[in-house]
Amino acid sequence: MTQEAFDKISRGLEEIQAILDGTAEPATYRVHRPVDVKAIRMALGLSQEVFARAFQLSLGAVRDWEQGRKQPELGARNYLRVIARHPDIVRSTLAADRADEADFPRADVIAD
Repeated sequence: MTQEAFDKISRGLEEIQAILDGTAEPATYRVHRPVDVKAIRMALGLSQEVFARAFQLSLGAVRDWEQGRKQPELGARNYLRVIARHPDIVRSTLAADRADEADFPRADVIAD
């Protein structure tokens, strides 16, 4: 274990102890709930490529998340949770957005 990893774990344990002692407010700490991207994808019966394309995700990110090289950040974790619970709504929303973009091409410059 590196010294950096050890120090990070030590700080986390000190924060936990402060919460248990009542000297720190638990609400000031965020707990990262992991998301099992592969389980979500497999439940939908999709390959990594199709999953990434269907939900407009980077294929590289999907692979990194599934192989544990990276963890999704907060926005991506929340998006993945919505996909897990309501995949059809996400798909239809993305399809509607693509249709809107075809009807209203983006401007290259946004005027003030």
